[in-house]
Amino acid sequence: MSTTPTSGYKFFQKLHPLSLLAQLTSRRVTGCLSVFTQYDSWLIYLEEGKLTYASCSNQLFDRLDTHLRNLSENIPSLHSSTRMQVRLIFESKQEKKGAITDYQAICWLVDRGCIAPNQAAMLIEELAKEVMQSFLSLKEGGYEFSTQTPLDELPKFCYLDLRLIVEYCQKELRSQKSIAVSSNSQQKSLPDSQQKSLPKTSRETQILTQLTQPRVQPKAEVKPISANNNIQESVNSEEQNINDSNHPKLLKKNLYTIACIDDSVTVLNSIKHFLDKNTFSVVAINDPVKALMLILRSKPDLILLDVEMPNLDGYELCSLLRKHSSFKELPIVMVTGRTGFIDRAKAKMVRASGYLTKPFTQSDLLKAIFKHIS
Repeated sequence: MSTTPTSGYKFFQKLHPLSLLAQLTSRRVTGCLSVFTQYDSWLIYLEEGKLTYASCSNQLFDRLDTHLRNLSENIPSLHSSTRMQVRLIFESKQEKKGAITDYQAICWLVDRGCIAPNQAAMLIEELAKEVMQSFLSLKEGGYEFSTQTPLDELPKFCYLDLRLIVEYCQKELRSQKSIAVSSNSQQKSLPDSQQKSLPKTSRETQILTQLTQPRVQPKAEVKPISANNNIQESVNSEEQNINDSNHPKLLKKNLYTIACIDDSVTVLNSIKHFLDKNTFSVVAINDPVKALMLILRSKPDLILLDVEMPNLDGYELCSLLRKHSSFKELPIVMVTGRTGFIDRAKAKMVRASGYLTKPFTQSDLLKAIFKHIS
């Protein structure tokens, strides 16, 4: 690799991540190394050669949420509603140029007392290990180094020894490669009939291949999970065909996704029963604090939101959803047994699109849906 100054901007070329890091640490530089491929980018923040933060654009908030969930086992304040609030506030800002929203989210958690500074340092170290592992697997890309970064304005929680982080990552990558080779050897020794039943790519080898191959964005969907899980995922109903001639505008789209958030399984099943599977895909969610991730994945055309739920009521959830850029204009219909003026006023205050009163008929439900998606 050429030893041109790292402050230079280099387009796609063969990369040697270790050599690049060695140049930066030996010079005890302060700033941000930005590395990019066709699909993803990495930001590595250094202060006098020490690592202060590392981030990767691929699955940015999924990664942060996973580590926060691991920490929540020992930190009660990191409950589901807090983690959901983090995503609602900061994930929508992710696309802004120069934004380091994941680090800002960590600072926000410290500022609110959800985690202590030393816990933030532990979190940053675990995130860095995962990010640097994927960075070290890069074969080609471009990079630039900037001495001024958005991190300059924010508090620092740790100064990590980059050498130790790299050693850990190399050990993990060697271990995963060894497992993959062993798995392939075992597969070759099996009869053809048994080989066909094995997965072509093991979970252990994915980190070694995903960064050097074009990533195809999958069609957003929510896959079914086990029945004993709190979240009941989309199941298309078998009954009641809608008369298409009465609703010609629906023919513009083959399938509409309706997200239903209600703690009552009976209500969720009724909605599935009422909506024709050829026109609607129903995403049923019975835990409000876990709703955000499913809604982000399924990208619904309309949300049916129950008002009275434990842990997080419908009005509060609607208000949080409206703060997220993806849901500012999305139709949200409140579903409730309350019919008073105050309740309707509350729905208006949180910018709900409509109001559906329980108990409702199939006709009531369809009218509420057609009013907003047609």
